[in-house]
Amino acid sequence: MFIKACLNGSRAAGEHPRLPLTPAELAADAVAVRRAGAGAVHVHPRDAAGRESLAAADVGAATSAVRTAAPGLPVGVSTGLWITGGDAAARLDAVTAWAELPAGARPDFASVNLSEPGFGELARMLLAAGIGVEAGVWTPADAATLTASGLAGRMTRILVEVIDAPPEEAVPRAAAVLDRLDGSPAPRLLHGEGPATWPLVAEAVRRGLATRIGLEDTLLDPDGGPAEDNAALVRHALAIARPGGWRTARAGR
Repeated sequence: MFIKACLNGSRAAGEHPRLPLTPAELAADAVAVRRAGAGAVHVHPRDAAGRESLAAADVGAATSAVRTAAPGLPVGVSTGLWITGGDAAARLDAVTAWAELPAGARPDFASVNLSEPGFGELARMLLAAGIGVEAGVWTPADAATLTASGLAGRMTRILVEVIDAPPEEAVPRAAAVLDRLDGSPAPRLLHGEGPATWPLVAEAVRRGLATRIGLEDTLLDPDGGPAEDNAALVRHALAIARPGGWRTARAGR
């Protein structure tokens, strides 16, 4: 089962005692989650002040640190539009500069959300720079937009993401998106955030899809207790893939 560890996301310092933010912290966590069973990592680099950043220097520093500590582990980053305050042109300029990074400092892939303006231009630029693209698809409308773009077959993965859904709605919402992706050749990765996280890890297992887990998505274990760290979350996700795993995980055993 392929699991991508999402190490920090947009979370602020202090939200969790083991939240990795600096390049050194991200590198140490990358080593830990790989040992736990993760096949890739997704990180949100920070600048010197601790703010999320798309600047080439910050992205390169985080990527290089992870690569040095965990050689061969694929490293992905965010291109979330909120990082540039909603300015799509500024985002494109910042991400375009990644092409000038040395190969060892350039991410393997970047996530690009269909719900944000500028998907096509940004995705094509990343592909031209040799950086893979993960398409963030949150709704059936996003799925239709991806199909219409003609880029679906060039994606590293399609991230079917359920955001801000109560647990009982997570699986039906995911199914509605997945149904609209029928025929697309790119691999799917299914995951949720907040209360939807663990139900969709279990659903990904049931469907034989890749998934992701980490402090970006949840601060809680499957039984509702506080998560120890990213590596522990990866181990919980892998445990769910075992027979009876989801039921056992929810019971806290």
